[in-house]
Amino acid sequence: MSVFVEHYNYAVVIVLMMTGLYVVFASSNMIKKLVGLSVFQTSVFLLYITMGKVAGGRPPIIDPSEFQTGHGDAHEVVPEIAHEVVQEVAKEAEHAVSETAHAVTEIAHVVSETPGVIYSNPLPHVLILTAIVVGVATLAIGLALVVRIREAYGSIEEDEIGQLDYQDNLEGHTG
Repeated sequence: MSVFVEHYNYAVVIVLMMTGLYVVFASSNMIKKLVGLSVFQTSVFLLYITMGKVAGGRPPIIDPSEFQTGHGDAHEVVPEIAHEVVQEVAKEAEHAVSETAHAVTEIAHVVSETPGVIYSNPLPHVLILTAIVVGVATLAIGLALVVRIREAYGSIEEDEIGQLDYQDNLEGHTG
């Protein structure tokens, strides 16, 4: 029983998932099927978000107070002189790149040397944001198809559409 209490989020996800799946299979209305697919998809989002949660984890953002450094000469205003300026900027860019590489190395040391700090993984959240966008686009296309089917058949019930299709096929073969 304690395992269930500790992992209640999975029970919620399973209930939502099965509810969405049931609506998809049990309903003959196309709008209800799309709603069921959306509920199922939301349960998958919740599953990934809950798996990505790290107990006591901090966002993987480094506090500026932990890492103090200047920006270097790359942010200075470049005078408007033709060829010499381009060469000078190229040298400065090379210098800025090397400074940035050193800064990244120092940041990595700050992160790796911070004792007892646990960072959460941002990848599941990024993937779910992408999946939400894809899900909204898929739902929009599904709704557009339902509108077209309603215009063509006069109904969005699968049973009625099947009967109309069957009658059209019979009339086409006998006529």
